[in-house]
Amino acid sequence: MSFRPEPDHVHGRAPTIGVLLVNLGTPDAPTPEATRRYLAQFLSDPRVIEIPKAAWWPILHGVILRTRPAKSAKKYASIWTKDGSPLLVWTKKQAALLQGLLGEQGHRVKVLPAMRYGNPSIASQLDALRAEGATRVLVLPAYPQYSGATTASVVDDVARWSLAHRHLPEFRFVNRYHDDPRYIAALADSVRAHWKAEGRGELLLMSFHGMPARTLALGDPYHCECLKTGRLLAEALGLSDAQYKVSFQSRFGKARWLEPYTEPTLRELAGRGLKSVDVVCPGFSADCIETLEEIDMEAREAFLHSGGQRFSYIPCLNDRPAHIRALSAIATQHLQGWPTTVVPDEAQATALARQRQAATAAGAAR
Repeated sequence: MSFRPEPDHVHGRAPTIGVLLVNLGTPDAPTPEATRRYLAQFLSDPRVIEIPKAAWWPILHGVILRTRPAKSAKKYASIWTKDGSPLLVWTKKQAALLQGLLGEQGHRVKVLPAMRYGNPSIASQLDALRAEGATRVLVLPAYPQYSGATTASVVDDVARWSLAHRHLPEFRFVNRYHDDPRYIAALADSVRAHWKAEGRGELLLMSFHGMPARTLALGDPYHCECLKTGRLLAEALGLSDAQYKVSFQSRFGKARWLEPYTEPTLRELAGRGLKSVDVVCPGFSADCIETLEEIDMEAREAFLHSGGQRFSYIPCLNDRPAHIRALSAIATQHLQGWPTTVVPDEAQATALARQRQAATAAGAAR
């Protein structure tokens, strides 16, 4: 096995502790070509599509990647901003704010954003951290609820990067924070702020990303963690069982997925006479195509066309201060035991002193 060259060692430089904030991913542009590349990577992941390769590859390359990219590109174009993909824009802001807050709290760390699929890739950002001398890296997937298709896939990609390197940093991973009190408080704060500004609907629908139903039977904890997040958020808001509901969105294919499904639920609620609904997506840490297009456009239309009169989407936590504080607290908890202020050892200190003396002498000679 051959390994990639290691970055040059810089004597006297204190080791760096890295934090990698990872979200799902996005195409580089809202075009069929860019979307095809993104979907090819995403739908080739065996964590995402648990179908034998021999059966799946002809479907993926013969049908899906020929027809779906153009349709998906139009959806991405409908939510694209002047700064690019909303998911990437928000994740970059979150990483910058997280580094700033950790710095204010006295932690000497480097926080970088990464995408599991697309750019900036996990591999490229790990390369960047290694080039800065990172010897320890905390990987923080921005998925509050654990799933094999999301959190575990991030671990897979970090392991894949590790196979190509000789001198590996020490890794830690945040698997979940679905019931973290600070995360729940940030969610509740965002809902209350929205109600104060926009008014309150008759029911709060909490829509989580869907997963095939078989994953629950196979031992994936995602469904249970979504339900717990929903229950804790309802308790924080003082809601009764009749005042909120949990649903699942983003189905793919013909197999049965986790239920109830979001859009049919909204149609049913409107058909039963519900006139106003608020929708929040607690499983998404940043607004993206699934929230901005699928919920705030498609689900909105489904509810209003079925007899509803008021549909109000509550944005993701994005760069809300309470969210950044929650991420900071979660990161700090997992950084425990790692010195965030590193002092060079005696040999390095001696070398640095000699360098300073030489520089001083050179300046005096001039």
